[in-house]
Amino acid sequence: MRILFSSTPAFGHLLPQLPLARAFRDRGDDVAVLTAASFRPMLTGERIALLAVGPEAPELLAEAARRTGPDPAPEPTPAAVAEFFAGTRIDLTADAALVAARDFRPDLVVAEATDCVGPLVAAALGVPYAKLAFGPLIPAEFTDAIDSVAESRYKEHGLDMVTPTWYLDPCPELLRAPGWEPPHGWTPMRPEAHRGSGTPDTTVDAAEPTAGTTRPKVLLSFGTVFAEPAVLRPVIEALAPTADLRVTLGLTATAADYGSGLEHVDFVGFTPLAELLNGIDLVVTHGGAGTTMGTLARGLPIVVVPQGADQFLQAAAVAGSRTGVAVQSPAGPEAVAQAMNEVLGNFEYGVNARLAAEQIAAMPSPRQVADQLAAALS
Repeated sequence: MRILFSSTPAFGHLLPQLPLARAFRDRGDDVAVLTAASFRPMLTGERIALLAVGPEAPELLAEAARRTGPDPAPEPTPAAVAEFFAGTRIDLTADAALVAARDFRPDLVVAEATDCVGPLVAAALGVPYAKLAFGPLIPAEFTDAIDSVAESRYKEHGLDMVTPTWYLDPCPELLRAPGWEPPHGWTPMRPEAHRGSGTPDTTVDAAEPTAGTTRPKVLLSFGTVFAEPAVLRPVIEALAPTADLRVTLGLTATAADYGSGLEHVDFVGFTPLAELLNGIDLVVTHGGAGTTMGTLARGLPIVVVPQGADQFLQAAAVAGSRTGVAVQSPAGPEAVAQAMNEVLGNFEYGVNARLAAEQIAAMPSPRQVADQLAAALS
């Protein structure tokens, strides 16, 4: 069987797809990923083919901002988001994607929740597609705007919009919004913290609270896009007096970019989240969906400090489930420190985080979902 994954060219969109892509690969299926060329080294290590199409994210963001005004990363208005994902990306990627996909001849397309190129390919080739969510349901004001712009681009290609046959959902019950209804084709799938290609696929028990005799160990991670030293340095200074910090540098920064006087901080370059979480008591994060779901899969409480994109969704889900605390703008570093102390000092957050981990552990694994989809296609 030939399975084509399609992703916006960003780590936060591609990494949540890897567990299912690995599951199909390990079944012996032919697997490829349709995204930009910069992901070739990572996918080569995964023994997964890359169909390199379209510009990288910075070029897409710049073009979308030129067309609409606001940058959709820090200012995610429905119009800006729709232009980025459905307008600009289809305009600059679809033609090359259709050529590559026709050559690959997929039996199934799996597209992440905001990818509009994969569904267009599925419509053109007449094959089913599965939408793979990476967090809570995206509000209708955003999905309606995306669909409206996407529909106009599909018509330019002589195509009609298609409905996903499956909606692959990593969100545990505890994080669902009030009044949640399962989407068409709803299929739960267990999320996991991103692990490296050489790391065994083993189940890790939910974390137990650390005894109160030691300083808490806190992971401070704002992902690969929002990890700006100017933003994180004040947060580090606010948290360091009462916690031992492990701080991720993103893709390009170095420890030197954070200035002097931080010798006590453990700075780490891009490292799989599964490794970063070892020995950690609490995660302070921007609220990327992969980081949020991976952290809760390990039963760890969270402080979410949303910076843009879809992070407001994770912030609301974490706060609503009391698996952690959300610190909204314009609150400053002191508020982040207060939230950290609140979460560490209140046992309820850890209990709820471990409940979320139990719900996640009970969900079908990516391999089980791969087998289910393959059986339906046979």
